[in-house]
Amino acid sequence: MAIKFGTDGWRAVIADEYTFENLKKISKATAIAFQNHPKIKNGIIIGYDTRFLSKEFAECAAEVFANHGIKVFLTDTFVTTPTVSLLSRDKNLAYGVMITSSHNPAKYNGFKLKDEFGGSMGPSQLVIIEEKLKDSDSFNYGSDVFDNLLNSGKIEYAKGKEYFREILEKKIDIKNIKSSGINIIYDAMYGSGQGMMDGLITLKSIRNEINPSFGGSSPEPVQKNLSLICNEMKNGNYDIGIVTDGDADRIAIIDENGEFVDAQKTFALLLSYLINEKKMTGGVVRGFSSSDLIKKICDEYGLKLYTVPIGFKYISELMIKEDILIGAEESGGIGLKHHLPERDGIFNGLMFGEMLAVKKKKLSVLIDEIESKYGKYFYKRIDQHLTSNEQKTELVNLTKGLKEVAGLKVTGQDDLDGCKLLFENGWLLVRASGTEPLLRIYTETTGINKTDDILKDIVKKFNI
Repeated sequence: MAIKFGTDGWRAVIADEYTFENLKKISKATAIAFQNHPKIKNGIIIGYDTRFLSKEFAECAAEVFANHGIKVFLTDTFVTTPTVSLLSRDKNLAYGVMITSSHNPAKYNGFKLKDEFGGSMGPSQLVIIEEKLKDSDSFNYGSDVFDNLLNSGKIEYAKGKEYFREILEKKIDIKNIKSSGINIIYDAMYGSGQGMMDGLITLKSIRNEINPSFGGSSPEPVQKNLSLICNEMKNGNYDIGIVTDGDADRIAIIDENGEFVDAQKTFALLLSYLINEKKMTGGVVRGFSSSDLIKKICDEYGLKLYTVPIGFKYISELMIKEDILIGAEESGGIGLKHHLPERDGIFNGLMFGEMLAVKKKKLSVLIDEIESKYGKYFYKRIDQHLTSNEQKTELVNLTKGLKEVAGLKVTGQDDLDGCKLLFENGWLLVRASGTEPLLRIYTETTGINKTDDILKDIVKKFNI
């Protein structure tokens, strides 16, 4: 099967499509595609997560790039995806490669690309790689093996984790967090965020060891996967729970009562903090599936709001080109102006710690203040496993013909990414996942919570 980039890089099942041979192909195609990059003489950075064989896959990719004549900096241990983004930008490298499948189930691995600015490589660049892959049958990978390339200096180890921690100490008010007495619990979900905050602040960590099966669950920080940390918080005395996904670029927040804070409120809380307490300016970018609460906040403060298709690569592109204060997506990915045009779960989690230290209020109180000011927004998403990509396309097209859902009249439609149906007090979005055989269904209502009714009715209409 052809190797194709999805919403965020290439992902496939290990030992099925994700093989050493296919990894060599995509690495070689990438090397050829950007061999004339103006910074290519400076080299590239390659990092990897805690998944099964990720280190070995990273070494394989490094070997291909080095045989192509490219200097490779390879992280000396597993790192977060934002670490690769930072090193790509701050060390003036051509680009970065991250071996990870992010939040996907354990059987997957992947190949993410970060550009010279530290953002997700854009669609126009990824198309070039896909074109080069068409000639993969004629690829010559070279004959020098990893150890020889390492000994000759063509591959060099980089201390990625140490560099990332230095950045945290420079950009986050660590001293204030520590002196505030905030009690923090962190769920690494067995991912590459583990150990990143140790020693910087006082915290309790759970699921903080390498487990390639991720304990039988996907390392995705969504409510259904967070019962462990929620129970820990309900039985303990914690002010905030921080959760990051498999490569620690996405975040989930749990309040002091052990209640999950959905990504829409996470976005809104950080946006309000940046505006009101840090006095920062700039535009706002939201993914197509993000809450209309963000629009309401932007309208109040006169901030320019951009809405882009789902996939952080679209947000990254805009953050590089425009003066953007914050860019965020529904799934917990947030990029900040004073850090990266890219998601960073650890950084954003510490920003929440800083917020609590500065505002000296419980997280639930801050949420109540947002709802009192802007109204209640109810948001929900479900994922439906399907048997084929054809079925995904069929159901998205079926959505376009609907006139009502759960008794709510459709007043408009937006096809920016999938199909979004607009109601008087909310919306429904149906779109095909770009990384898994899933149909993602999102909905939001204001004033009255009709999300369950909408989701039940659409599943019934689709007969899935």
